[in-house]
Amino acid sequence: MTQQASPADAHTPRPDSTEHAASRPPARRSPAPDGPRRRRRSVSAPPLSIYLFPLPALAVFMFFFMVPTLQAFQYAVTDWNGYSSDFNWVGLDNFTRVLTGDSLFRNALFNNLKFLLVVLVVQTAMSLILALALQRNSRLHVALRALFFFPTILSSVSVAFVWKFIYGPGFGLGNSILGSLSSIPQALGLDVDLTSAFLGNDAMAIYWVALAQCWAHVGQLMVIYVAGLQSIPAELYEAADMDGAGRWQRFRYVTWPQLAAPTGIVMAYTTVQSFKAFDLILGLSGLPPKASMDILSTRIYTSFANSQYGYAAAESVIFMLLIAVITWLQRRAIRAVHPSED
Repeated sequence: MTQQASPADAHTPRPDSTEHAASRPPARRSPAPDGPRRRRRSVSAPPLSIYLFPLPALAVFMFFFMVPTLQAFQYAVTDWNGYSSDFNWVGLDNFTRVLTGDSLFRNALFNNLKFLLVVLVVQTAMSLILALALQRNSRLHVALRALFFFPTILSSVSVAFVWKFIYGPGFGLGNSILGSLSSIPQALGLDVDLTSAFLGNDAMAIYWVALAQCWAHVGQLMVIYVAGLQSIPAELYEAADMDGAGRWQRFRYVTWPQLAAPTGIVMAYTTVQSFKAFDLILGLSGLPPKASMDILSTRIYTSFANSQYGYAAAESVIFMLLIAVITWLQRRAIRAVHPSED
């Protein structure tokens, strides 16, 4: 049988439980998170040694960029020939001669501006079209992106020799294809000849060089646009679909405004690239290049080769300022089209 506890036992406290309760230390209560007793950790200042980390990169930048730039300004106001320790200070005479009396420099400048215009328009448009067509990460699109990117890893001299073979007037690949196409209308009795002198045509030579430049670098700029396209939020396209936007409206009001920053990068990079196409001209024309293919970088090199270091330094300073002004104007144009961009 089960023994029941008496009422007296129910009210009698157990001695062992009271002793343990009395001897048990009081529980510590954690302070309230927002209470006045909360301790704040003091933020220690960074150690002074952290400021030593950028010094190697700063030293390299100063030695290989800032010092030569300052020396270029110094030599630009002299007639130094690059070898002798003697030179004369000529002030702004070199700049005056470059801007007003040098027809070769003006010819190189006009060639460079034509080259820049073609490359800027064609290369930017083609890279954007390829990025729109290959923005998905399927196996086929990734393989095609790698194929279009391949010419970028080639040296510019290698690219020049490839296109020199294509532009060959006699047995070049370009005239072989054009000659085959010319035989079709000729078979119908039409006197049509599609073959071209390519680089031998002084009026068109700089444009054929621009085509080679676009072929070599369009895949590189395509990657920049692909990254920009893949970073556009999908919610924007969903909202456009809900509003009944078509393909052109989706591109105009969603895609293109979101590509303002990549477009600025592409345009600035293309501009610098176009003014520095020295090795491409070197491979296609040799040095000194033909007047129809002479650009600013080859013109400056020719001045250095003729021991006109002071004059070439003045040309280099104008060259640098011209790139800076064109890049600034491009940035202003992008801000005018996309006011929301910084």
